[in-house]
Amino acid sequence: MRAWSVTAPGPMASGPLRLIETDVPEPGAGELLLRVRACGVCRTDLHVAEGDLPVRLPGVTPGHEIVGEVVAAGPGCLHSPGDRVGVAWLRHTCGRCAYCRRGAENLCPHSRYTGWDAHGGYADYAVAPDAYVYDLPAGRDDREVAPLLCAGIIGYRALRRAELPPGGRLGIWGFGGSAHLTAQIALAQGAEVYVFTRSPAARKLALELGAAWAGDSFDPSPEPLDSAIVFAPAGELVPAALERLDRGGTLAIAGIHLTDVPALNYQRHLFQERQVRSVTSNTRADGQEFLRLAGRLPIRVATVGYDLADADRALADLAADKVNGAAVLLPG
Repeated sequence: MRAWSVTAPGPMASGPLRLIETDVPEPGAGELLLRVRACGVCRTDLHVAEGDLPVRLPGVTPGHEIVGEVVAAGPGCLHSPGDRVGVAWLRHTCGRCAYCRRGAENLCPHSRYTGWDAHGGYADYAVAPDAYVYDLPAGRDDREVAPLLCAGIIGYRALRRAELPPGGRLGIWGFGGSAHLTAQIALAQGAEVYVFTRSPAARKLALELGAAWAGDSFDPSPEPLDSAIVFAPAGELVPAALERLDRGGTLAIAGIHLTDVPALNYQRHLFQERQVRSVTSNTRADGQEFLRLAGRLPIRVATVGYDLADADRALADLAADKVNGAAVLLPG
């Protein structure tokens, strides 16, 4: 089978990935072998390829937004051959630590992740633990569903962390795969959405989806914001977002990686009970709740399709902010 391997983490221009031929893996107990039908291209994959995240599995195959068809199941699995399932970032937690016991498995110190600790979906086949795959909403094709499995789930958790009040004003910095889905959830809940992005195409998409306003990353906000989410991995956006928050507002930072945050001024950025919250992975309950919502709401998933053989180009386009919406690999 074909699979992409991160052989030399570094800038995309240096060619960190290589397309290889390898054996189809075999599922063990509690594992499923999936034929990959679609795999979303997430910014976290870019962080793995470029070395922003430390190497955990040398030569790892990235990809953790997998729509797959079960072709074989190991002992103890609930899913069967022919089932369509989704694979997301979180693939293992211990179930015993204090975090797991209190329902915060996303904070488990023994957690493992698809496309970082184990091979992911930039391949023809992938193996995933049955206990961590998702049943998928009917009525959406594979290309639309794939970005929901990380961009959607993480965006949904970020929205919850931002504590947006009913009918409140939400600011979003960066408007890629995750942000354009999160914006639609917020709009469906009655929020006003204000988008800050350097991309003219992304601003156009934001307005088409119903945003009240869209401007450049450092433009003044037309209204004070009740909540904000920074999706772009740029620390310099944190002070900008905090300045635009109203009293008591909350900023959630959605990414797994962020460049250094500049010094904050207490009076300008934090006083009047403004707060900053990070987002770390998600629980399976987050994923199940979001996918149920996605099955009910008319969420538009803007995608750009790439052949599996062009995964390196898809990541390079993502790095250059050339993807309007979410990139999706299609093995064909």
